[in-house]
Amino acid sequence: MIAFISLVLAAVPLALAADNLRRLRTPAQAAGAPAISVLIPARNEARNIGAAVACVLANTGVTLDLVVLNDGSTDDTASILAGIGDARLRVLTGGILPAGWSGKQHACARLADAARHDLMVFVDADVRLAPDALSRMAGYVARHDVGLASGFPRQVTIGWAEFLLLPLIHFLLLGYLPMVRMQRDASPGLGAGCGQLMIARRDAYARAGGHAAIRASMHDGIMLPRAFRRAGLMTGLFDATALATCRMYDSTAGVWEGLTKNATEGMAKPLALPIWTCLLFGGQVLPFLLLPARTAIAACACALLLRAVLALRFRQSWLSVLLHPIGVTLLLVLQWTALARALLGVKATWRGRAYTVQG
Repeated sequence: MIAFISLVLAAVPLALAADNLRRLRTPAQAAGAPAISVLIPARNEARNIGAAVACVLANTGVTLDLVVLNDGSTDDTASILAGIGDARLRVLTGGILPAGWSGKQHACARLADAARHDLMVFVDADVRLAPDALSRMAGYVARHDVGLASGFPRQVTIGWAEFLLLPLIHFLLLGYLPMVRMQRDASPGLGAGCGQLMIARRDAYARAGGHAAIRASMHDGIMLPRAFRRAGLMTGLFDATALATCRMYDSTAGVWEGLTKNATEGMAKPLALPIWTCLLFGGQVLPFLLLPARTAIAACACALLLRAVLALRFRQSWLSVLLHPIGVTLLLVLQWTALARALLGVKATWRGRAYTVQG
């Protein structure tokens, strides 16, 4: 009976992902040359900002306005930006962070105020856009009735924690979010996205309250789409694998710190996490502990087949597929650690700032 339940818990995400993969597509390019404001918050991004800006400026098929906010950087971010001679680039200087705001949300709100065009693309400094990325993102918004759309860049994973944990983003998204409902129902609970790469219509952004609506949040990827949906606006997802790349974190400590700070606005909640633990441990880890039972073999095959399909589609590490149950176990440990820290009142830290985690 336990093995049969594990088989069900492994087979359902596989079936849901098969349907979701039909719906998640790379957008076609926009007609004409749509006007777009690209908005980049940058705090101590000397390693990234030059390449990020160069990739944005290399985009074709759009009328471009690029705004970067240097948010109190203490490295060479400012001097690198000053050395870029392109009239399409404007640089803002961040001030004191107001009480009740997280750094990124305040920076993005200021950038939105400075944007000149009705289409606004929010992109992190560690993202590298392809030359046709902006045109394709504008094309998606033109063809879909959404106020906000988002895509997950191809994640570059080098360290062991990166290739164990980061591919699970696509696994969780496609294995557990019913996109057929998301595309028809504006319920906030169906909102999902990636804070690394988002495009919004200015009027919809204002109606949703913009980043001010999530000012204390550390996880704009989830919370901003939900703010749009609370305002009655639809949000969408597109496949950004061919549009952008990103190395989200460059160390094991960075992976742990970054994912932990976001966890309590995702699955690491007192009521949700026990359910997620049953779903993930029961369907993705337990079958491997029940081998060699035949039902457990079928469950393991479902879990590994799903990961293999995702690895092929999104260019992920094949080693992460083979170590899938270990990755899921580590993810659950991270989530329970984040919940415990939140309940104990331990502050999250990011970019040299300390925050009270949101739940």
